[in-house]
Amino acid sequence: MISRIDLRGDALPKGGALRDLLPRAEFDVEAALEKVRPICEAVHHRGDAALIDYAEKFDGVVLDQVRVPAAALTRALEELDPAVRAALEESIRRARIVHREQRRDQHTTQVVPGGTVTEKWVPVERVGLYAPGGRSVYPSSVIMNAVPAQEAGVESIALASPPQKEFGGLPHPTILAACALLGVDEVYAAGGAQAVAMFAYGTESCAPANMVTGPGNIWVAAAKRYFTGRIGIDTEAGPTEIAVLADDTADPVHIAADLISQAEHDPLAAAVLVTDSLALAEAVEKELEPQVAATKHIEDRIVPALRGKQSAIVLVDGLEEGLRVVDAYGAEHLEIQTADATAVAQRVRNAGAIFVGPWAPVSLGDYCAGSNHVLPTGGCACHSSGLSVQSFLRGIHIVDYAQDALAEVAHHVVTLAEAEDLPAHGAAIKARFGWKVPQQ
Repeated sequence: MISRIDLRGDALPKGGALRDLLPRAEFDVEAALEKVRPICEAVHHRGDAALIDYAEKFDGVVLDQVRVPAAALTRALEELDPAVRAALEESIRRARIVHREQRRDQHTTQVVPGGTVTEKWVPVERVGLYAPGGRSVYPSSVIMNAVPAQEAGVESIALASPPQKEFGGLPHPTILAACALLGVDEVYAAGGAQAVAMFAYGTESCAPANMVTGPGNIWVAAAKRYFTGRIGIDTEAGPTEIAVLADDTADPVHIAADLISQAEHDPLAAAVLVTDSLALAEAVEKELEPQVAATKHIEDRIVPALRGKQSAIVLVDGLEEGLRVVDAYGAEHLEIQTADATAVAQRVRNAGAIFVGPWAPVSLGDYCAGSNHVLPTGGCACHSSGLSVQSFLRGIHIVDYAQDALAEVAHHVVTLAEAEDLPAHGAAIKARFGWKVPQQ
């Protein structure tokens, strides 16, 4: 059901050569870019009319308007299963605890007497959040996007989620209920690249946003790339991933369950086990069969995901080699199931989020750990972070120098300006001192 990659015996290659040996889903955003271009430009030129047309074409629904009426949000919350409401409320509560602590304070540094640099943190003015609605519905993604934006102090928050034929062209009612719980009352029935274009360009019903965040399919990722520079984005999210670094102390039942839990997202989802224990690898392979047979989404998601080129059991000689492999892989979700897992986790450099030991599975982070589940995929964890309060803040330097403080360093500024052949830069300093720069 899942392939093996045996990296034992020989010295592991370095850098890109090691990355090339590891499994990864094919996810060609560049090819999708040309297909989303006309969709984005149609929204640019035709606004809401284009969104309504694409809802009929892609989602099979006929909309009168794109914005979701306030009454629909209220009704969705009133009709929400009480157990689901309680779970969403607890997820929101825990996410707020974590994200509130991330807020940065303004800080002033005195460089010299009379010369300071202050860094203040300012939230973006308006953000557009995206909640997927394809194979699965993710009210948890509403929480993971909205909470950090709210805790950052973003004043204007809008959310888009695909219209659902089953619910009369509205987004899924659990998505709407989550919005209501969070106080997000500007919601649009729009999906895919057209939703990103709506936020980037604005339409008659939706003001343009400064930033768009949230996971989505390849068309959402391609639209984010298309608009990079016009709007800020979190990441071009690809297929979800789990990597598990484990030794012979790990429970194969737990590992098999965790691999399956990610595989049920999508046939391109990646499930990777890295271990130095052949016995564990064989036990996990054996355990996968009955657990897969006992769940849902077997043929359309889980089996294709586990059998795909993006999933594998990777055998290594020891823990050191395992750490090198998981750092080269840079997983969205990384579980550490080893002896002294806490210490091992501290040694990991590249991961979107790390889950330590047998009692912190990825599923906990998806919903109720308090951490954020909008994380970098496709190896991007080597340079990017998951969504947080910082994602919605901009650091602005405020430079405040008195005359004497400028005079002290003026000759250095002029010297560097002349070294770069930018004499007007130096002249801007000289003009303040009667064209004669003070010498220190």
